[in-house]
Amino acid sequence: MSSDLQGLKIDRTPRTPPPSKWATRWIIAGVSILVVLGIGRVLYSTLVSAAPQVETIQVTAVSSGGAGGEAGTVLNATGYIVAHHEIQVASKVVGKVAWIGVEKGDPVRKGQEIVRLEDTEYRAQLEQAQGNLQSLEARLEELHHGSRPQEIEQARANLEQAQADLANAKLTYERNQALVKDGVVSKQDFDNAQYNYQNQVARVASLEKAYDLVKLGPRAEEIQGAGGAVQQAKGVVAYDQDQLDNTIIRAPIDGTILERAVEQGEFVTNGFVGDKGAKGYVVTLANLNDLQVELDIAQNDFAKLHLHQKGIVTTDAYPDRKYEGSLEEISPKADRQKATVQVKVQILHPDSYLRPEMNASVAFVADTPPPADASAEAARPVISVPASAVQNGAVFVVLNGHAVRRPVKVGPTSGQNARIESGLIGGENLVVNPPAGLKDGERVQVKS
Repeated sequence: MSSDLQGLKIDRTPRTPPPSKWATRWIIAGVSILVVLGIGRVLYSTLVSAAPQVETIQVTAVSSGGAGGEAGTVLNATGYIVAHHEIQVASKVVGKVAWIGVEKGDPVRKGQEIVRLEDTEYRAQLEQAQGNLQSLEARLEELHHGSRPQEIEQARANLEQAQADLANAKLTYERNQALVKDGVVSKQDFDNAQYNYQNQVARVASLEKAYDLVKLGPRAEEIQGAGGAVQQAKGVVAYDQDQLDNTIIRAPIDGTILERAVEQGEFVTNGFVGDKGAKGYVVTLANLNDLQVELDIAQNDFAKLHLHQKGIVTTDAYPDRKYEGSLEEISPKADRQKATVQVKVQILHPDSYLRPEMNASVAFVADTPPPADASAEAARPVISVPASAVQNGAVFVVLNGHAVRRPVKVGPTSGQNARIESGLIGGENLVVNPPAGLKDGERVQVKS
């Protein structure tokens, strides 16, 4: 048995399982995906290669006044992009926010509703003022029309009645006056008759004056006073109407919301604002098509710049995108602590890639004022480009991957170079030999 037991063994050789039908399907699907990706890559390469390739050089402005010339860039400076006009939109009235219709980054149009405040109290004040105005206007209208015929007739009737009562009181008085002497009536009865007679005399005199006034109508001064009260009431109505209208806060300019400062239910005030509590403004907005670069220029370099000097603006976020700029603002005073002067460069054609508070660099190019004499003319910076780059009075520059056509004024040609009098400022990427049929705005590839 021992020999038989030793002959028993377990076969541990790994066996190859038969191929599964699901594995076969996955292999076929993978091959199909690879084929599709390959076709897509070929199509992408074909489309990209469809853009014409161009050779470019960077245009430089060279001063002819120095020996050997000097570069057209006179100064490089860094700073931050800022909105030319940043507005904190505040409320003219006090109230609680009932609705807010904008978010950060939303574009708005001038006059668009952005916030509404609760207006119940302001509506009640306006209705009260309107009611008071109507009452005063009715009174003024009554004075203008004067007394009605019925009122005059009533005053006359009252006067006639009083005159009849006076005649009767006079007869009674005279009768008692004779009888009191004979001792027929008492002294008390005589005094009562005398008092009644004098009272009727005064009453007749009063009713005569009233009758005359009713016939004459109101005095001019009384009408003027009523007119003044009406005018005052109109002012109160206008003020209350303005207060009600101010519960709707509108955008003062076309722009973009930079900050939303309030939420529904928060209190807005137009007075003193602390760290907590009521808000002093509701949103901050600015026109992002009106951007500047704020720079601090060292006092040692300040003399190199002047108003309206041109510059090329770039940002750290998009260093391949260049923007034309013009120095439009110079601070009237220097910063003593930093020994700098603040200047602002207007970005002439901003786009959606630019944001306030971005880092930005400006390369100021030589751009002297028009010369007054021949020596000054000789010192003006000169821009020289290959003559092959000029076609039909224009050149092409590459901007953001597109060929942009720029009309230029060409001066004297020296050898293979042409002098550009106007149209280029230096720093542009110029197409040296534009391909035949190149169009303005066409996408191009720059040869490396």
